Amino acid sequence: MKRLIPHSIVLIAALILGACARGAARSEPQYVDEPPAMPAADVAPEQFAAEQAPASESGGEASSVERLVIQNADLVIVVSDVEGRMEEIQKMAEKMGGFVVSSNLYQGYTSNYIPVPEGTLTIRVPAEKLDEALGLIKEDAVEVQSETRSGQDVTAEYVDLKSRLKTYEAAEKELTELMENAQDTDEVVNIFNQLMYYREQIEIIKGQIKYYEEAAALSAVSIRLVAEETIQPVTIGKWEPKGVALEAIQDLLDFWKNFVDFMIRFVIYTLPVLITIAIPFYLAFIGARWVFRKMRGKKKIEPKAEEKK
Repeated sequence: MKRLIPHSIVLIAALILGACARGAARSEPQYVDEPPAMPAADVAPEQFAAEQAPASESGGEASSVERLVIQNADLVIVVSDVEGRMEEIQKMAEKMGGFVVSSNLYQGYTSNYIPVPEGTLTIRVPAEKLDEALGLIKEDAVEVQSETRSGQDVTAEYVDLKSRLKTYEAAEKELTELMENAQDTDEVVNIFNQLMYYREQIEIIKGQIKYYEEAAALSAVSIRLVAEETIQPVTIGKWEPKGVALEAIQDLLDFWKNFVDFMIRFVIYTLPVLITIAIPFYLAFIGARWVFRKMRGKKKIEPKAEEKK
């Protein structure tokens, strides 16, 4: 154990000096608000703090690297042939260099309880071809009921992971050299435990980096395919109950909207006005009644006094 102390001090000093040198190269460092990973029980706090120092530089580095953005899209389309359209979309994704993540074909029902097929599909296509893929998906659709696109910029997180990976790999290299030169059994076991911890962290960070890279390179598109028969209105002759039902629902919504507007205006404006007007009148009424009762009581006392005389 005595031989381990000088080596540990050298390792800690090397990591701290490396972090300080990189920090001095920037005049305005930025910090990423991400909680650091907890160190292993046998890792010295000073050593772990030194290893975490480079992570604070990721914000500054993020501005000088290519942006990493994860783009996704969600669609709900109405088609005349659900099964055929699903096969076409699958072939399109593979032709573009993507693949099918999941596919589900199930049975739905129309308003007349007629069974019709419906399906959901999730594909991944190259991010640079996302617009083209969405255009092809919507091309032969009877109706596009909804379309949502989202983007998540993960540049800062990606640069932070790369910086932490570099630091952990440097620590792994130092510990490997220490273990090669170690002679005491306890010293070897201690270094081995620390080495295993850093190798585990390296594998975890590599997995996260790979996920970000793949997610940014291949955009996910989720599609729900609805059969055309499901949106056909129920008709009896020239009469469409759907139209009457929609009008009734709209009238109901208009009534409650107007009623809520009235209650809000009544509570916030009308009621306070009535209260401010009613209070002076009420006080005047109380005062007048008190004066009237006072005068009436005085008149009753005077005749009684005269009778006694």
